[in-house]
Amino acid sequence: MNARDILIEAANRPRQAAERLRSKLGPDVLNGHPGDHDNSVAWLLWHTGREIDVQLAALISADEVWSTRDYAQKTGLGSAGDEVGFGHTPDEARAIRVNDAEVLYEYLSETTDALIAYLRTLSDDDLGEVIDDSWNPPVTRGVRIVSIIDDAAQHIGQAGYAAGALA
Repeated sequence: MNARDILIEAANRPRQAAERLRSKLGPDVLNGHPGDHDNSVAWLLWHTGREIDVQLAALISADEVWSTRDYAQKTGLGSAGDEVGFGHTPDEARAIRVNDAEVLYEYLSETTDALIAYLRTLSDDDLGEVIDDSWNPPVTRGVRIVSIIDDAAQHIGQAGYAAGALA
């Protein structure tokens, strides 16, 4: 197993965890706010897909799955869904309401597929390439990918915890 294979395995884990949540995610659980927190399960699932999508699109200079597959309409979020969620105000976070978990899972799955397809094109040398020298130490392509995967895993874990608290 090489570094690329490990990243592919890791990239797929958040989607697998989200799959295990699907049967628990009716509208009340999706849009509930455990402990009155601003981020609902729907927000967490949407944000996970968005952070993968936006960061990958920037990394490969491509269009986002969100826009090319019309997820603004599919989710019913319109332009509110165009954001990523970083820095959302409480009102903006609470405006992310989706009644169909399937569309959120579909979006997460498509963004994960795009990330994995990209990973399959990379060599070990590609992973070591510095892509952002504004950080100390500079960020390599591999480190950026690990950050994308780590953020996705954390948010799906939060979604699982929140769904359990609301069920």
